[in-house]
Amino acid sequence: SPYCVMDFRAINPAYGDFDSFARLVDEVHARGMKLTLDIVYNHTSQDSVLVTEHPEYFYHGEDGKPMYRFWNDVFDLDYSHKELWDYMVDTAIMWAKLGVDGYRCDVAPMVPIDFWCKAREEMDKVNPDFIWLAETHHYPFLTKMRDRGYDLHSDAEMYAAFDITYDYDIWPHIEECFEGPRGLKTFLHMLNMQEAAYTENYIKLRCLENHDQPRAASRVETEESL
Repeated sequence: SPYCVMDFRAINPAYGDFDSFARLVDEVHARGMKLTLDIVYNHTSQDSVLVTEHPEYFYHGEDGKPMYRFWNDVFDLDYSHKELWDYMVDTAIMWAKLGVDGYRCDVAPMVPIDFWCKAREEMDKVNPDFIWLAETHHYPFLTKMRDRGYDLHSDAEMYAAFDITYDYDIWPHIEECFEGPRGLKTFLHMLNMQEAAYTENYIKLRCLENHDQPRAASRVETEESL
């Protein structure tokens, strides 16, 4: 899985090296575009360098070994260790200094919001225009995980550190719009609800699909309708 990161500070040789990454950054910026990275700060691969070098950074099972909490192909990082905070903040700043303009933060609500606030505070010293996008959760997932005892943050909480969050809080109503015009009325109502529910700095990532959802085209019957 691309979400099983072996080394947060390295480049997969299949993609290139730091020289080719520098060329990518230059070419992106030359076209007036920005470059964002998809970062995964909740967990690592089970053979990551951190498992070997800093096993104390992880949650541990009864056998004393690193463990996963939800996805069984990873090990989950335990942010009760402030040394982990320093490592991850330094990593975030490393890529920013290499020219990255923003992050899409995978399952961001599963990482403590205080960490994200600290990361943003330190990043502002390097690039105050850096873009922070949180992959917030489909709300049934959020409520289910909270019921199971996990400390997940709501979209409203995430705006303490992030510029943009996913539109998952109203995703079921987006899906209803594919089913007929009645869904559109509820969807518009939920857009207005967002205006009332969030702080003034809120921005929502509006989309019809993402890598966890069916392609929008698969929901539309004809090419003309698409």
